[in-house]
Amino acid sequence: MKQYIVDAFTNQLFKGNQAAVCILEEWPADSLMQNIAKENNLSETAFTVKEGNAYHLRWFTPGGEIDFCGHATLGAAYVILNYYEKEQSEISFITQVGKLTVMRKNDLYEMDFPAYSLHKIEVTDQMEKAIGIRPLEAYIDRDMLLVLPDAASVRNLQPNQNKLKELDGLLVGVTALADEENFDCISRIFAPKLDIPEDPVTGSTHCMITPYWGKRLSKNELSCFQASERSGILYTKICGERVKVAGKALLFSKGTILED
Repeated sequence: MKQYIVDAFTNQLFKGNQAAVCILEEWPADSLMQNIAKENNLSETAFTVKEGNAYHLRWFTPGGEIDFCGHATLGAAYVILNYYEKEQSEISFITQVGKLTVMRKNDLYEMDFPAYSLHKIEVTDQMEKAIGIRPLEAYIDRDMLLVLPDAASVRNLQPNQNKLKELDGLLVGVTALADEENFDCISRIFAPKLDIPEDPVTGSTHCMITPYWGKRLSKNELSCFQASERSGILYTKICGERVKVAGKALLFSKGTILED
């Protein structure tokens, strides 16, 4: 089984979010894919099988399969368009959340994703205890999004991982206005329920962050900075009920997984 490791949402090695991408001729057992994801111990391992003109795509975290992942979609598109479909500039993936299309535009890969809803919920003491600061606002969809007073609060956050697990939502994101002129917003994303204390750069949660800041700033296009230790940059665009998330990527390594 061929496996590639891609640094997504960056143009620098050792930055962005690492995604392992396994190119398959047919689906192995789910248990094998889960064990590979645990062995890789990255936030996501993507598995893809070509069927007709499209690729079926699944994502596994160390803690289980997930329905939608942005950075591993970027990683899979990067691998396929650079090593398997070199003449193509567009690729479609069949996934649990429907058809996802990725277009290569020079050194950017633009992904067409479903937008998340912004269901406003009450700010609670439980949220404050989990992240160590009281949010200004809170929203829920698949993930929970907490709006903080400023960028410094996002950068300096030291959440309680056990208390984060008690909050609703699969992932917990925090966001604020950016403190650098090149960016509109800043965020960090935590996923202890998936055995990922902090996800370095998260395309899927920006399908929630983008509608929030787009409305607040009256902008359809945003430059977003994710302030993890590795850090990453996402360029997003609101298109009705879809969000386009674009970023750069580069290959870290490629190899072969040896199976019994």
